[in-house]
Amino acid sequence: MNAFWQILLVLLAAVGLLAVGWLIFGKLVTPVAGSGGPVYAVVPASGDGEHLEQDVKGLLWLRGGELARFTIVIADGGLSATGRRVAAALLTGSRGVVLCPLEQLETYLRT
Repeated sequence: MNAFWQILLVLLAAVGLLAVGWLIFGKLVTPVAGSGGPVYAVVPASGDGEHLEQDVKGLLWLRGGELARFTIVIADGGLSATGRRVAAALLTGSRGVVLCPLEQLETYLRT
């Protein structure tokens, strides 16, 4: 019975160390706002916005953990009417998501 408790204790310690390592790694690789300037995630979009929803939702998931704070910029490089509807739906459902024409992206990021 003593061996059982030792194995259980070793497994719990390993899981605990893995969780602490995961949290530390997450803090190291995620951008933190306020440490120098604003952080932007630019998602280029064109055509019907084939992967636009998946890309933006993935970035929103990252931002949801409050570890990463950034503005998501959808760079319109020639969206069709369908692509604009997808972008509009993403804009209405989320905060911190903006649509910017590709030609004006540099100006937007400077301000």
